[in-house]
Order: sequence, then structure tokens, then C-alpha cells
Amino acid sequence: MSSRGGDRGRGGYRGDRGDRGGGRGGGRGGGTYRGDSGGGYNRGGGRGDRGGGGGRGRGGPVQVQVFNNPQKQLDPKVNKVEDTLLPAKKTLDLSSLKLHVDRPVRPGYGTKGTPVMLTANYVELLPKSGLVLYKYDIQINQEVKGRKLNRILQLLLESAELAPYRDTVATDFRSTLISKQKFEQDEQTIEIVYRSEGEDEPTERATTYRIHLRLIKALSIDQLTDYLNSTNIGATIVDKSEFTQALNIFLNHYAKSANNLATIGSTKTFSIGQGSYNADLGRGLSVIRGFFSSVRTATCRILVNVNISHGAFYHDGPLPRLMDIYGTRNLVALEKFLKLVRVETTHLPVKKNRAGVVIPRIKTIGGLARKDDGHELKNRPRIKTYGAGAKDVEFWLEGPTQSSASKGKGKAGKGGKAQGPAPTSGAGRYISVYNFFKETYNRTLEHPNLPVIRCGDRNNPTYLPAEVCVVLPGQASRAKLDAQQTQQMIRHAVRKPWENAASILEQGIQTVGLDENSNVLMRAFDLQITPGLVRVPGRVLNGPKVIYKGNKTIQAGFGSWNMKDIKFNAGAKLKKWAFLVISNGGRDAFQRQEDLYAVQQEFHRGLVTIGMDVANPLAAKRVVLQYPEDPALGAQLKGAAEHGLELLVIILPDMNAPLYKHIKTLADRTYGLHTVCCVGQKLAKPAREQYIANVALKINLKLGGINQIVEARNLHVVDKDTTMVVGIDVTHPSPGSASNAPSVSAMVASVDKHLGQWPAVLRIQQGRQENVDNLGEMLKTRFTLWRKKHAALPENLLVYRDGVSEGQYNMVLERELTQLRRACEQVYPATQTKQGFPRISIIICGKRHKTRFYPTQEKDCDRSGNTKPGTVVDRGVTEARNWDFFLQAHAALQGTARPCHYYIVHDEIFRQVYAKMIPPEFKNVADIVEDLTHNMCYLFGRATKAVSLCPPAYYADLACERARCYLSNLFDSPTASANPSVAGSTTGGPVAPSANDVLIHERIRDSMFYI
Repeated sequence: MSSRGGDRGRGGYRGDRGDRGGGRGGGRGGGTYRGDSGGGYNRGGGRGDRGGGGGRGRGGPVQVQVFNNPQKQLDPKVNKVEDTLLPAKKTLDLSSLKLHVDRPVRPGYGTKGTPVMLTANYVELLPKSGLVLYKYDIQINQEVKGRKLNRILQLLLESAELAPYRDTVATDFRSTLISKQKFEQDEQTIEIVYRSEGEDEPTERATTYRIHLRLIKALSIDQLTDYLNSTNIGATIVDKSEFTQALNIFLNHYAKSANNLATIGSTKTFSIGQGSYNADLGRGLSVIRGFFSSVRTATCRILVNVNISHGAFYHDGPLPRLMDIYGTRNLVALEKFLKLVRVETTHLPVKKNRAGVVIPRIKTIGGLARKDDGHELKNRPRIKTYGAGAKDVEFWLEGPTQSSASKGKGKAGKGGKAQGPAPTSGAGRYISVYNFFKETYNRTLEHPNLPVIRCGDRNNPTYLPAEVCVVLPGQASRAKLDAQQTQQMIRHAVRKPWENAASILEQGIQTVGLDENSNVLMRAFDLQITPGLVRVPGRVLNGPKVIYKGNKTIQAGFGSWNMKDIKFNAGAKLKKWAFLVISNGGRDAFQRQEDLYAVQQEFHRGLVTIGMDVANPLAAKRVVLQYPEDPALGAQLKGAAEHGLELLVIILPDMNAPLYKHIKTLADRTYGLHTVCCVGQKLAKPAREQYIANVALKINLKLGGINQIVEARNLHVVDKDTTMVVGIDVTHPSPGSASNAPSVSAMVASVDKHLGQWPAVLRIQQGRQENVDNLGEMLKTRFTLWRKKHAALPENLLVYRDGVSEGQYNMVLERELTQLRRACEQVYPATQTKQGFPRISIIICGKRHKTRFYPTQEKDCDRSGNTKPGTVVDRGVTEARNWDFFLQAHAALQGTARPCHYYIVHDEIFRQVYAKMIPPEFKNVADIVEDLTHNMCYLFGRATKAVSLCPPAYYADLACERARCYLSNLFDSPTASANPSVAGSTTGGPVAPSANDVLIHERIRDSMFYI
């Protein structure tokens, strides 16, 4: 019975789905779906405790191919400089490594493992010697943003003052301008009179903007290349990030300036012209295949990381068609779907500029007509009902109809335009949108029942019937995809690794602006790229032996193993437990009592077989719920807790997310009851042994058992039982969350050297704040648990910090490390703190990067054509002076595998513990850290496979996910269950969050309740 863990994305839709197994697809945020499907991290056993895991098998054999890369060899110069900077040596010179300085220098390159040659999804950028980039700050005298800001900066580039430099400037269209030539003045102010795109002259009332340009810095590329090529390990550069920022602005300028490209953020570019990949997702959205690009620095070279990226875009074309495809029954959902969509109006005569080009009339949808629109106006609109049609939306029209028509200037009725006294004869009148179009434009609307859309703000609205609007192409949707759309996105995004690599080389290079034939700025800035993707050396580490009860060992193959005839390393005891069958009133999977009894007995036998000490379950109960928050559910859970049940197995009628979240909220917070949820249809299948085994993995962990361990020698410093391993993560509100939704931080920590149990603690903090506010207090609670098993506090704290971007590394050191130290000073006796205990090391885990590796020989491929489990890369695309590495511990079942990036930002453990003696099987400390991290990936208790994210960080992420259940009223979009008849009300709002929202009941607080 093998358990293949599911793989779930977070924060945006990710296409890295190679280790999906039985996990829930999709992520929390909207936007893009990353185009290769092997990464993420293995969500063993599916979502939460729904018992997933074994869902997807490998199927038949796959014909493996190797990407044919024009660049066949490693760059010898890179290898030489890397070896000169960090020569292989057995001893460790602590003085040269500056032990107590943050961002420790790499102690050497890893050597352990079987060498392999890999292709990375990077191209080398070759700037001409002597190139200087002048960086200018942009300040505008009025606050503008969005597309208007973009247009103003377009006009700036077209101004007479910048005409001599027009072909050698680039901007981020926000606040920075990069020029190859220095302007005559270091500071200057340029006046821009606003005009819409396509217009020759500004209107009489056009706004004048004063734009102040100020030279910030001159960036000599030679300074950067000299640093990257230096063989002095102590060489430094102050403004390296400014160089990469300037080059990224250069790339992004091309994407934002081209008419046939669309962008998402500053890194993702999508071709919307003929020949681009475009497929239907359903409900008005399409998937377009594009490319991510970002400039990176590595030893000896400047690189551009290019990767596949898939985005969800609105269907272009007539707005009524889009509304019909999406559906108009739920008006709240429809309004949210259409908000900020840009449309071109068609009811006015065509207007052309002097060149004969049609000037488009563009509007942005603000929402649907609401009863309280223009509530501050004297002659406010009269709306019959929320989302009313053209006949039921009336606005105040000034003066006689004919006069108004001649002065309309393209506005199809601007509600509340008159601010004078109450309407009187001859001064104006109310008119419906339907009649206005009939009288003014001699147009009888064909779809008067379609909801009228509102442009402008609600205080001074403009109304348009949908049938005069055409949705513009290339508009990305940032909303969360529904389940069916997510499934379709996955289907289109999952591709073989060699297919993705080929697309990057054949289409991606041009799309992101690295082709000098399509991007003239490449020639103007004297930039070139080397042909093909770069080659890098890698190594494949051997996986550890996994140990179960009776010291029975299993050697994993391809990163996974089978538990047939194997028992948990330490099975938990379960004396009092029962089943609860939930029905929604329809026909459930266990209508017959004998069927329910049979599954109970099989479940019991399964738990015993796999190594738990389990009594027979109590009599099962049934409950019919009318809706997820039905009080009958709370009564059942309360009764189970009062009767002292240690576990309640809940059989759900279907995959009901709101019900699942409500169950976990009541069980974890209110009643202190361990629960596992199973879907009735899956549990009712005859061949359910595998399903029960997957659920058993979670049950044993919840009740304090240990599923598997690895050999002591594989855990190095952890095996001495003086090292606490800590995982930290923060989850943030997703698009569509309530404005007062908080962020939630989670900390998990090991309780002994076996790394089998990881209790968690949760805290809320300010929304979208990454640094953890209560880190010190959270750590103190972990020390309390450690003391229950040990006579002394741990000597070492090994922290794996998840969810931190490169720009936040200093935040971890300056704020979070400080909190950890302060907590230790408050808990540890002075004698230990004076001796430097506890020693702290912090490793940042990064899974949201875009680095991918491809095998160069078929013998180095796994069964899906990816690199093999255990592949580690620490040179070629890294900098010698940083201590980081990429590790792909898992086997990607489909798509392209995504390695995890580990960056050691602080180290007091490894270089001290191994200062005098490095174990004979290793050559340096880098080997030890890579090996320890890799071996820990085999200890994720919810799967019988190596996972791609080190378990401490993985468990912290799962704890954050559980916290989102408790805060679903703030995190989840209300549109799915909103009542359209009352939508538009300005009263009420979400309840403010409190610390108690994530406070776990004391009965289960110190367990793995979240697993």
C-alpha cells in the first residue's frame, strides 16, 4: 500500500503539478498558472484530512525525450572561477568565514552524489564593455496610477525633451527611467498635456502634468561584471540589485510597449497575436501560454531566467456574449467577474486621427447598476433593482433631449450630472437607458434585460447597455479560478519537460524581448545573448533507508516506496472512536446499515494492520444537514467531545469545502476533537484498502504516533537529540478576501531526534505582513513541549523559514532572528547564553522561483523525463559568495519538476559543530547541509514518498492552511453564497479578527491537529 501524496499550489495558480497525486488542484490567488507541472511540493494524502493521496497513478510507460539544446558544454571560465573562489578542502577555516556575520559565505561546493550534466532555463546576457545605464527617478505633480500613469509616461517618452534619447530609454512605467545616454540636465521638469491613445491633439480641458526627472545613479556594467568575475572571495558590490533592477526594467519595457503582448505584473509576458496558444477555460476565461523572465546574477555571468507561464484571460468580443457565457443568475458574482474589465464602445460615430487610425473609445467597468448609486446627488439615478436592465435604470438628463444629444460627447447618460434644484418642467427629466438610446442614437436595444453596466465611480456613475460594449483582448483575470477552470488550467499547463524547454528556446526568447530582431532596444543598448540555454553541473544524492516497526528498513526507489506488510515505526493507541455519516438530504453512500458496518470493520482492520493499537469503534451516528453551518453538526461534535472520543471519522456526502472548513473550525477550536474527513463515494468503493491506508497515515500522526524515521547517521547533528528543528510560514489574504482579513503565522517544531511529531502554534497578525510579530512567544511554547521529553533545552535551533522572497532576507535577519534571540535569552539560563547557546541557523526555503533543470542524457532521466529525485545544483546558476542550493528531492509524476531553493542566511550550528571534524563520508559542511535537508524530505509523515519541500516548512504551510479554515468568513469570497436580491447594501461587514480565531482547544493544542 503506497501513498502518493497530492500536490497543492498556494498564492496564485501554479502549473508545477508533477507530484500531484491525489491533492486538490488550484491555489488561493488568481492571476497566472505556472506552466510546468512538476513542482510545488507533494501534498501527501490530498487536502487536509480528506483521505486523498493515492488518486493518480503513473499509468503506462512514457516515451522519454531529451531536450536538444544548442549549448552543449559547460562554460570553462565559470568552472575555473568557481574552483578558484572555493577550492576543495577538507578543513574549515572559521576565521575566513566570519562565523557570526549574517549571510555566511559558502563553505564550499557540494561533492556528494553522482555527477550529472543538466540544462537550466537560463540564457546568458552579454552586455558590451563600457555600457553605463543612467537611472532616473520619476516624480509627477499629481497622483496617478494604473493605465493613466502608463499613458502619461508614454507621452513623456514621446516629448520633445526626450526626442534625442528616444531609442535608448526604457521605463518601468511607474517611477524609474533607464537611459543609455546621460541627459543634458541631471534634473529637469517636463510638462505633458494629457491626450488619449490615438488622439493627435489634447482636448480643451486636458490636464497638464509636470514630470520631474532626477538622476539617481550611473550604473557601470563593468563594475558588475568585474565583481562577478573576481576570484577574490572577499570582493563586494554595493548596488548589485540596482543593476538587475535596471536590466529587468529594460526587458519589461519591451513587453509593455508592444501592441501584440500582454503582461501580468512586471515579469510575465503573453503573446496575444496570431499563433499564440489560447484555449478555453470555461465561464468566459481562456488560458494563454506566456513566459516569465527575470535577470539574475551568477558567478562569472549575467543570466536571464525564462520559464513557461500560463495566464487566465477574459474572452474578448461582445460583452453580452461574455456575460451569457459566465451566467447572469448570480449578479453579485457577475459584477465581481466584470469589475475593471476594459471595453470599447460602439454606439458613437467612428472617430479617426490625422493618420486615418480609428481612435478607440475605451471605458472601464466599475460594476452593475445599484439602487444606491449617486446617493449624494440631488437628482440621483433611479434603479429599480440591483443589476437592473436598460428599461429599469433611469438617470437625470439635463435640458431638452435634443440639446443633450448634441452635447453628449459620447456619454450614454451620466447619472446625477445635474446638481441643481429638484426637477422642474423644461430643466430636465428622468429617462431610462433604453429610451435614451432610442431617442439619442435611434437605436432600439436588442437585449434590454441584460444588466446595465456602470462606468466611473458610484457617486457619479455613467451607464452603458452591454450590447454597445466590446471586451478588449489581452486582459488578465486575477480572480480565483473555480474547480472546473482549475482542472482545465492544469490540463493545458501540464507538459513534458522537454516540451517546455523547447518552447522557451523557440518562442520564449522572442516573447520576453531577448531577440534583437524583434526588440530594437537590444541593439540600442548593446546587449546580446548566447545561443541556447546554459549548461550546469548537478549531482544526484542517494535517498536514505526508511525505517518502520521492528527496525524494518526500505530503500526508496525513484523517491517513493511501498508500505505493504509494514507497520508504523511507532503506532498510536486509539481506544474510543466512532464514525459520523453526514447527509445533505439526498442519497448518500451508506444508506444500508450493513454497508456502513462493513466499512467500519474494514477501517478498524486497516488501522490495526498498519501498526496502531485500536479498539473497535463505537456505534456510528447519522446527521442530516440543511446547510454547512446547521446547528445539528455542532451538537454531534459537542456530544462526541463530551463522551471523550479521541477520534471522529466523518463521512462527507461530497467534496464540500464550506462544510469541511466548518467541521475543522468546530472540532479544532471549540470542542478539541480530532477528526478525519472521508468522502463517502471514495470510501464506498470495493477496493478501498489504499484509501484507508492513506487516512491511517494522518490518524497516527494526529494521535501522536510516528509513521517512519530514517537511519540515525542520515540526520547528522539532529541525531544527537540536542537540536530542535523549527518550521515557520505565513499565509496572507488572497484576492477577494475581506479588507480586514489578517495574515496568519504558523510555527511547528520537532519534539525529539526522530522528527516524527511536529505540533504547531498559530497567531494572527496584520494582513499581508510577512515578518512574524509573535515569533518569540511562539518559540517559547515550543520550548515547553521540548522540555516534556528532555531534561535540558536544545543546544541548536535549526530553522527552515518558508514563504520569504529574496528581498526579505534582511527582514528575517533584522527582525525575526532578533525575536528568536530575545526569546532564548528569556528562557535559557545565563550560563548557557554566555556559552553561545542555543546556536541558531536559518535556512530560507523558496518554492516560488522559476528555475528548472532538464536532463541532457536519457540515462539521467527519471520515468517522466525529469531529473531524478535527489538532484542537487549549487553551481552554474548560483553565486559563489552566497550559500544556497537547489534540491529536487521528489519524483515529479508529470510535467516539469520544480526544485526547492534553499538559502542559508545565518549559520551558527554547522560551522561550529563540524569546525574540527567533518565526517569521513563528506568533504565539507555544504555536503552535510544538503544531505540533511534531502534526507529530511523522506520524513513527511503523510506520504510514502520524498516531498519537494523540507517537512518543517511543509508542516508549517499545512498549519497555515488549516488556519484559513477557521477564518473562512474573511478569506473566502462571498459571491458563491451571496443573495443577489440584497446585494449592493452598504451596511454590515465582516467581523474583525481576533487572536481566539486561531486558538486551538487545549485538548489537542499540542498535537498535529492540522495534518
